[in-house]
Amino acid sequence: MGKKKSSIIKTLGLSPGTVVYIGSKTDSDLYINVLDFNQDFIEEKELNTIEDAFPFIDTDPVSWININGLNNTEAIEKIGSHYQLHPLIIEDIANTHQRPKIEEYEHYIFVALKMLYFDTNENLSVEHISLILGNNYVMSFQETEGDVFDPIRERLRTKKGRIRSMGNDYLLYSLMDAIVDNYFNLIEIMGEKIENLEDSLFDHESNTEITQDIQDLKKEILKIRRAVFPLREVVNHLVKGEHPLLTEKTQLYLRDLYDHIIQTSENIELQREMIWGLMDMYMSTISNKMNEVMKVLTIIATVFIPLTFIAGIYGMNFKYMPELEYPYGYFILLGVMILIFIGMLFYFKRKKWF
Repeated sequence: MGKKKSSIIKTLGLSPGTVVYIGSKTDSDLYINVLDFNQDFIEEKELNTIEDAFPFIDTDPVSWININGLNNTEAIEKIGSHYQLHPLIIEDIANTHQRPKIEEYEHYIFVALKMLYFDTNENLSVEHISLILGNNYVMSFQETEGDVFDPIRERLRTKKGRIRSMGNDYLLYSLMDAIVDNYFNLIEIMGEKIENLEDSLFDHESNTEITQDIQDLKKEILKIRRAVFPLREVVNHLVKGEHPLLTEKTQLYLRDLYDHIIQTSENIELQREMIWGLMDMYMSTISNKMNEVMKVLTIIATVFIPLTFIAGIYGMNFKYMPELEYPYGYFILLGVMILIFIGMLFYFKRKKWF
């Protein structure tokens, strides 16, 4: 709570359009990669400074400018100013708490979304991604190096599919589609986690660690839900929009992307209900175990009630008790108590009480 609160405090009192990086990856180096291509040509470059990315605003081939390191706010402001991006857009690029959204301007379209993945420790990571679609370019801004765009780069380099022959709007679709496709992998991993927890509960392995695992799953599914659900509005806006940068051909693919997001959203809702059901199942398992313990204790107490009664009767210190004078009274009494004990166990077993 303290870390989240301090990051929000950074923006309090600042004027709108002030670029402040709100995130934990403050040590990321600035990395700029450019893929310049058309149907018959491709060139890949790594740029040293942000100024080297300025000329691609006027080049004829489609340019994909990928910038890693949102903590380098000065460089983001420079390229935003050169490409004539609105100050509020530049602010949203560095704001990692920004929900998925779309903004349309006369000469470009801005899309903010979340890239989700599990790290090496199986912890859910949420990375802020911003995409800018211009006249002949697509810019992508990432928090740090490493993404799900390698298949896109491979298709561009090897000229696989239609991505080299289509325009920059299709490249925007391809990048969004790669992020959404990774959501399916995420949902599959979440499904495996839920199944493993269910198996543990059915195997009567209930313990405090399972409670913590269920709480962790709740937090993860809520993070995924916050990242995916607003994206439906974003893609739906692109599908129904009439911006000149979006061609009719690409809008057909965007409709398919919208279907994928709807499918992902339905799976998230289903898993969310399953996770909530896990807690109910866990509490039922605990309650059943307690009932089993109470049943055993109740049977033991019930068995010993008549035995205690007999022992109490013959434990009284009266001088004239007829049975005290019998030579075999002690053994007869023990035999009666054993018969009562066996008879009650047989009765309980017949009633299937244990």
